[in-house]
Amino acid sequence: MTQTSENVTWLTQEAYNKLKVELEYLTGPARTEIAAKIAAAREEGDLRENGGYHAAKEEQGKQELRVRQLTQLLETAKVGEAPAADGAVAPGMVVTIAFDGDEDDTLTFLLASREYASSDIETYSPQSPLGSGVIGKKVGEDAEYELPNGKLASVKILKAEPYQG
Repeated sequence: MTQTSENVTWLTQEAYNKLKVELEYLTGPARTEIAAKIAAAREEGDLRENGGYHAAKEEQGKQELRVRQLTQLLETAKVGEAPAADGAVAPGMVVTIAFDGDEDDTLTFLLASREYASSDIETYSPQSPLGSGVIGKKVGEDAEYELPNGKLASVKILKAEPYQG
């Protein structure tokens, strides 16, 4: 799980290893593959009207951006344990909240960086308005956060458990 404070990102050993494998792939085999695609497209002729060449160059740019993101993340990462199941909201936890105390109007989400985003569960960043509003709160406590229109919204923490994904 992750916990970001200033320029440090906390990762479990499993998360660190997963990101390291992705970085090794992107800087090795993936770079070779994209270079081959660019070379093949370049041989097709006029680059101004060569869609394959431009698509390959765009893919290369996105790939290199991800390499820079992963490199920076791993350079500043601290490897540690998953958060404790002590009922306090922290990054790396699955949190269930009730809006305005209405226990029928709830939201369950993972409080983590986008590196953990998956289709299984909605993910909110610890730096998001909701994320920063609930961090440190305990089950049963109320939390406030600022809506895009500047008004404050109130939620009640119903559950906070370490993510098992």
